[in-house]
Amino acid sequence: MSNRKTMARFFTIADYEEEEIWLRSQHKSGWKLVKTILPCFYIFERCTPEDVVYRLDYKNNTESGDYLQIFQDYGWEYFNRCNGWLYFRKPVLETDTEQDGEIFSDDNSRIDMVSHIVKTRMLPLLVIFFGCLLPSFVRSIGESDSLADVFVVAFAVLVILYLYLFMHCGLKLRALKKKYNEGQ
Repeated sequence: MSNRKTMARFFTIADYEEEEIWLRSQHKSGWKLVKTILPCFYIFERCTPEDVVYRLDYKNNTESGDYLQIFQDYGWEYFNRCNGWLYFRKPVLETDTEQDGEIFSDDNSRIDMVSHIVKTRMLPLLVIFFGCLLPSFVRSIGESDSLADVFVVAFAVLVILYLYLFMHCGLKLRALKKKYNEGQ
């Protein structure tokens, strides 16, 4: 039996809470995360099944050594970085209170993270969409050769995918911000 496994699972930038839950369930099943590879691959290593809390923080490569040291001082193991996200874990047995299982001290910190995601991920993607993809799609519709037809279909698929992801992530991030605001 192999001591490593690779799984493919797609989470958007707004699905980080679901990703944390999924990683925790994998660890309870005896598989701890060791590495992530874009776009959606997770590499696990066999371990003793244990209840371990996983937490993600989005820093987009703006964290410092002091930042990571603070987490270590509070018992969090930093073990992975992928696409701006930092991955931390901590055994539930090492948490005395519910707050010990959280990396954020308050809901304002969570709101700041969601705002950072919107500014550094959503807005640039919107600019790319409206500045490049959508105008190219509109231009390709007017062309009348067979190669242009292929591009129209490809652009149409990309436009639909982009719109779906914008709606999903935008609505979900908005709901998370609302949830954190209500928790204050």
